[in-house]
Amino acid sequence: MSGAGAGGRDVGHLPSPLRGGWPERSGGSGGGRDSVASPPTTPTPFPSPKGGGESGAATPGPDTLKQRALAAVSEVCDPEIPVLTIADLGVLRGVEAVDGRVEVTITPTYSGCPAMNMMALEIELALARAGISDATIRTVLHPAWTTDWMSEEGRRKLRDYGIAPPSPASGRRALFGREVVACPRCGSEDTERLAEFGSTSCKALWRCRSCREPFDYFKCH
Repeated sequence: MSGAGAGGRDVGHLPSPLRGGWPERSGGSGGGRDSVASPPTTPTPFPSPKGGGESGAATPGPDTLKQRALAAVSEVCDPEIPVLTIADLGVLRGVEAVDGRVEVTITPTYSGCPAMNMMALEIELALARAGISDATIRTVLHPAWTTDWMSEEGRRKLRDYGIAPPSPASGRRALFGREVVACPRCGSEDTERLAEFGSTSCKALWRCRSCREPFDYFKCH
């Protein structure tokens, strides 16, 4: 309403923040007339993310999606040996991202490993926590997993955990020669095997003759 009220003041021309801000003093110095500032110009919008259009969110590129997926699944642990990740074990064989879809390839330590279903579930959960819902977990049996795929970091973690790690490239020596297993507690090689199977089927039960402590040995494959 722009008219003056009864005995009131005409307020129709008064400045408003919504119409361009409060009055500003013009450049004159002597009792000049106040002028209302002109309305602000429309701000320039921020540029939209590449590929996202003016209003849509950007779709992550394949490299970014792959890196995010790889970082997420590399932290998944072996449910039987929780100090090891599936990357340490060499069970994680690859991560690919195509057209916004992630595919994770894993290879079991042996074909009947009961931990593989749990690993696949943990991979799905890790991807979901990373904001990736469109994913496939693929199990590949060929080439067969070998302990040579285990990382040096994984071997160190096993030793610190009290499990003797397999020696690199020791498969044929284990099959056709005397297997030398160092005690993970005292380091002595004066050890003996007590049983072919330990706490799980992929480990054997050994004992150190020096410190007399029993320990698990991760068998070579």
